[in-house]
Amino acid sequence: MLDFTPFYAQLASNKLHSWLQTLPAQLASWSKDALHGDFKQWQKVISNLPTTTPSMIELKTAVQFGSADDISSGEAQQIRYLLQQLKPWRKGPFNIHGIAIDTEWRSDFKWDRVLPHIAPLAHRTVLDVGCGSGYHLWRMRGEGAEFVVGIDPSQLFYAQFQAIKHFNPDPAVNLIPIGIDEMPALKQFDTVFSMGVLYHRRSPLDFLQQLKNQLRPGGELVLETLVVEGDENTVLVPGERYAKMRNVWFIPSVAALTHWLQRLGFSNVRLVDLNRTTLDEQRKTDWMDNESLIDFLDATDHSKTIEGYPAPLRAVIVANV
Repeated sequence: MLDFTPFYAQLASNKLHSWLQTLPAQLASWSKDALHGDFKQWQKVISNLPTTTPSMIELKTAVQFGSADDISSGEAQQIRYLLQQLKPWRKGPFNIHGIAIDTEWRSDFKWDRVLPHIAPLAHRTVLDVGCGSGYHLWRMRGEGAEFVVGIDPSQLFYAQFQAIKHFNPDPAVNLIPIGIDEMPALKQFDTVFSMGVLYHRRSPLDFLQQLKNQLRPGGELVLETLVVEGDENTVLVPGERYAKMRNVWFIPSVAALTHWLQRLGFSNVRLVDLNRTTLDEQRKTDWMDNESLIDFLDATDHSKTIEGYPAPLRAVIVANV
């Protein structure tokens, strides 16, 4: 049985204590369903990771725990082999004792675009909705966040987060394997991030309201998502697939998304970055050898997806409640 008791103890002593009314039962149910099949095998992988003592922890400019000199060559081979059993690694990169996990996404590129435009994270309680394997959680901690919680229901992402945290068991950095639909309206987080999630939601306005429900008065939303060019009435509703993804429902223009946020009561809504995804930021690697961006674009015209839609354009919107 997975043990979330240390996290519950932290909740009991901070401003998120009301979450304890619902979370333990949800995680008990999740654990019961998860402990079979691939997840059971991933837990064996994690249990076989050697215990190490990193000589350094770097979270400000990267996510790096330790150096190659901290471990033997045999331990390095063992760690690399075991972490490779958790493929595909999509969000990162991570460096564990000199072992570079070269993920599909250079999530550090996105972080560098976001960071200059947000309120300082020092001493803040932060939520990252749809956090994947948790790369940005560590970068948030590196900016001085006091308590960082990511939520993502994926079993593989949770296993990958466990593997990384094995080498730096910081109690202030946590991933909880639930979705936003299971979150009560806590209204306590200082900053809420949602990066790369909105277009996967069938009801985007409900999703934006759920994000708002997690923020304290005056708190800040950092929203990164696919957008299209157009006015406040422009929303792309793809057919069966967008860039080969089945679960893309609504891609609004920046103007439309701004209007949605304002209608829901967000204030000071501003576009802080607009960036077209490049083949340097999303690509195949030894750690993610499935299809990637190059396979999702028109082979003769990279301004279009393989289905003929506009190629991925990503916006960062910051707003307050």
